[in-house]
Amino acid sequence: MSKTQSQEATAPLESSTTVGEVLAANQEYQQQFGDKGALAMPPARRFAILTCMDARLDPAQFAGLAEGDAHVIRNAGGRASDDAIRSLVISYKLLGTKEWFIIHHTDCGMVTFDGPTMAGLLSRSLQPAEHNGEHWHCPADHSGTDEGHFVPWLTFDDPAQAVQDDIRRIRQSPMVPEEIALHGYVYDCGSGALIPVAAPE
Repeated sequence: MSKTQSQEATAPLESSTTVGEVLAANQEYQQQFGDKGALAMPPARRFAILTCMDARLDPAQFAGLAEGDAHVIRNAGGRASDDAIRSLVISYKLLGTKEWFIIHHTDCGMVTFDGPTMAGLLSRSLQPAEHNGEHWHCPADHSGTDEGHFVPWLTFDDPAQAVQDDIRRIRQSPMVPEEIALHGYVYDCGSGALIPVAAPE
């Protein structure tokens, strides 16, 4: 690989157009900010949502949230990782939430790969992978890393089962009191509906 190719392969994915759009939107937001600076730190409705980072999910829309209403914790898959549980514990212990919603969704990207697949892709290249409709692959080999072999990627096959697994994991944490109410749902990306998931046995 030439020096120029190496520089292109490792260049930060920056977009001045995107930055400009975000800052323009922020300017408009500031004009309508009003007295939101006076909102209290604890969420007014005393609940938290753990959900996926998928851009199609907007908790403010599907759960009717206004700023200051609830904590929203997001990661890939909406999984109850150690860090997600850390945030939930802070949410109740210091900021008073009493109910937690665990919400996964249909058509989730986390069902399209598993841990070894992700680790293998990262080993081949740090550039974005592509999906051919069946499998993920790297368009070309560049300098990769083996660090992906040490990450718990928390993939799954069934979002409803993953909700139950996450509720079970949260319940098993010694830092979570029994009185915290846990609610499991799968968000339907085709209709916007929240589909209840039965509590794990």
